[in-house]
This record gives sequence, C-alpha cells and structure tokens, in this order.
Amino acid sequence: MVPVEPAFVLHHHRKPRPHFDLRLEEGGVLRSWAVPRGLPDSPDDNRLAIAVPDHHLDHLTYEDADKSIADIGTWEEHDRTERRMLFTLNGRTGRRRYALIRTGEGWLLHLTKEQPSDERG
Repeated sequence: MVPVEPAFVLHHHRKPRPHFDLRLEEGGVLRSWAVPRGLPDSPDDNRLAIAVPDHHLDHLTYEDADKSIADIGTWEEHDRTERRMLFTLNGRTGRRRYALIRTGEGWLLHLTKEQPSDERG
C-alpha cells in the first residue's frame, strides 16, 4: 500500500489586503502561515511568513469571493528542527523545495538553492 502524502494549499486572499496563506496538513489540521508577498521566486529572496492559527482540513478546497486557490497538491517533509523545517511542495505547476526558518518571534520562507527534479521516484 502506498502511503498518502499530506496535502497543502496556497490561498490568495484579496481582502483586507492582498496576501497569501500557506497551509500544510499535519496532525489532522492545516498548519498555516500568512505570507504577505507570496512564495519566494529565487533563493536570494526570503519572504516573511507569519504563523497564524491552524485551520480545519475543509479549508483545503475552500474558496469565496475574496479567497482563491493559487496552488494545491501534496507536500513532503525532509528535515525538521526547532528552528527550521525543510519541505517540498508538489503542486499543480511542479515541485519546489522550501525552508521555513524561525527568526526569534517570526518566520522566513526560503526557496532552497537545490531543487528536486520534476521526476518522482
């Protein structure tokens, strides 16, 4: 039996100000971070990620007039410490590896230099 990978969703919110929410399924809930400027496009571009309360799993597919799904798929964790989590998002447009890095009270979202191939094996 093939293990089921946990899901993720990236929501694009248009109100009260445009921002994105990254939600990772873990422990029966969606762990969530608000990312004001969206996911980073290059390893040189770290993005602020603000931890927000967990959401129920029904938010995986939730959309309304002010919130749409920017990306959705599965995710896999590679390494986790108290200060960092390394993971890959397997979304509609491909695979990207990120690190969430704790910086005192907050977090930074970082696109890693080494990226996985689109081939899954």
